[in-house]
Amino acid sequence: MNFNRDDFKGIFIAFYACYDKENNISIEATKKLARFYAEKGVKGLYVGGSSGEGFLLTVEERKKMLEAVMAEVGSELTIIVHVGAAATKDSMELARHAKEVGAHALSAVPNVYYGLPERSIELHWKNIMDSAELPFIIYNIPQTTGYSLSNNLLKKMLSYQNVVGIKNSSMSTYDIQKFKAIGGEKLLVFNGPDEQYISGRIMGADSGIGGTYGVMPELFLKAEEYFSNGNIEKAKEVQFTINEIIGELLSFPSLYGAAKEVVKLRGIDIGTTRLPLEPVDEADMPRVKALYEKVVSSIEKFNA
Repeated sequence: MNFNRDDFKGIFIAFYACYDKENNISIEATKKLARFYAEKGVKGLYVGGSSGEGFLLTVEERKKMLEAVMAEVGSELTIIVHVGAAATKDSMELARHAKEVGAHALSAVPNVYYGLPERSIELHWKNIMDSAELPFIIYNIPQTTGYSLSNNLLKKMLSYQNVVGIKNSSMSTYDIQKFKAIGGEKLLVFNGPDEQYISGRIMGADSGIGGTYGVMPELFLKAEEYFSNGNIEKAKEVQFTINEIIGELLSFPSLYGAAKEVVKLRGIDIGTTRLPLEPVDEADMPRVKALYEKVVSSIEKFNA
């Protein structure tokens, strides 16, 4: 298994699903969006997760989206593929495909819907790892899966050599501290909640993966720059601006619907969301425009 920790340190955008006018995966839009992010200077992309509407796509659609990303930026960025699915069989198929197309790492949530014991979650992840010899990043997001990664299961998972990190989207940064204490420096921890990127970094997160990064990658890159240079006050200032924007995104019926409209205004038409995620109502478009202008002015302010 080839693994370089430095390839996984930095800003990773949780990539959006890109659709055409018929709400089918658009290869053209996927490539354009991937290129847009590569030119911004991010470290990598996280494909097929919550922002990528992974659970709303078929297995074949998820493969198609990944193939387009790999074709466009696979040789430039670190690509982590979320292969979590309701059925372990589907996750295994997605893992094998990720390996075939040259992705750099796998990631997955626990089993969804069924309230299963930790042994079942361990077996789910083990089968995924056994399907493709790639680094594996646990995805801990209790607010959507109903399961919060325990210290005991983490210790068991660390006995598998493929496990290299955790994408931690629980809302407590204390979890980051706990996981780092258990895994040591060799365990990569990605901060999940975008609203606490800087606090997550302070508590020990090595990197960040987030969906709202895709609306304003420049701001997260700037926050990381200030943090890395030891300028915590300026990093906080950027984070507070980011949080104002996130708060406005969350005021829409669908965060992803609003985010996609802002991305359109930034020059890449990636379609809307797939139901049950709601698109933005036409009456709310003036609010989207105002939010877009705030994003642009904030980027200009911190990059002046």
